Amino acid sequence: MTHIAIVGSGLIGRAWATVFASHGCSVALHDVAPGAAEAARAHIGTNLEELAGHGLVEDPKGSLARIRVARDLADVLTGADLVQENGPETVAAKQQLFAEMDALCPPSTILASSTSFIMASVFSETLAGRARCLVAHPVNPPHLVPIVELAPAPWTDPAVVERAKAIYEQAGQVPIELRKEKPGFVLNRLQAVLLAEAFRIVGEGVASAEDVDKTIRDGLGLRWSFMGPFETIELNAPGGIPDYCARYSASLDRMVKSSEGLGNPFDTATVETVMSEWRGAQSPERVKRLSDWRDTRLAALQAHKRASQSKPD
Repeated sequence: MTHIAIVGSGLIGRAWATVFASHGCSVALHDVAPGAAEAARAHIGTNLEELAGHGLVEDPKGSLARIRVARDLADVLTGADLVQENGPETVAAKQQLFAEMDALCPPSTILASSTSFIMASVFSETLAGRARCLVAHPVNPPHLVPIVELAPAPWTDPAVVERAKAIYEQAGQVPIELRKEKPGFVLNRLQAVLLAEAFRIVGEGVASAEDVDKTIRDGLGLRWSFMGPFETIELNAPGGIPDYCARYSASLDRMVKSSEGLGNPFDTATVETVMSEWRGAQSPERVKRLSDWRDTRLAALQAHKRASQSKPD
């Protein structure tokens, strides 16, 4: 049985514990906040039952039984094959936490961070065990969106990356590997471009924020839930990707160049324009309600995708 240590039991830590425990791993859970890990374990039990209702978890009670609350950092790291760190998103916090974990863990333990933007080289450079450190960036919520970006530092041992990849695959995740470090990794860089253009379109008065969302939700997003951008354009021209580029690259290039030099699309005026026509109060209660709705829809989509995974070459 693979042993996983979850350091930090907030939203992402809980989801990681759900992922690993539901795929047969033993999980130890730790949080510096008193009572947080215990509360997280109870929340995970609810997650597991909901996933079982969608046919995504076979044994929710057995999965929960594989999760224990650790006494402290040393205890949660005991016997861990992989540590999934979910601490504060600051360089100083990552450096301190990884230094502590590096000192406490045997050399064989993989140390992975869930950070969304901080590169592994920033917090691992001075560590004796820096060769076993990397970023394993998930997408929120990880128990329903399986992509995980493996972003090693220049000195990370390739064998460590391969071992980590095998563990995430065992846990039903879809790991990708960055061949070199890049700020924001892959997903956030792609998302940033789309977000910037969405804000520009609204800020310039081209379309409403709601209609931009509809364009993704009821347009691009339907294809993107099954195909990536390269697969998509392969089917949009008779001769595949080269034919698509020959037909449309000049027009696409003009559009991209026309967007350059326009300044920050997320400026205050544009944000105010978006919010002036956006529905719903921006309250924690509404966010929680919509998050629960999103997770239910994602679970149903994930169940559908598992049932229809095979596609022709």
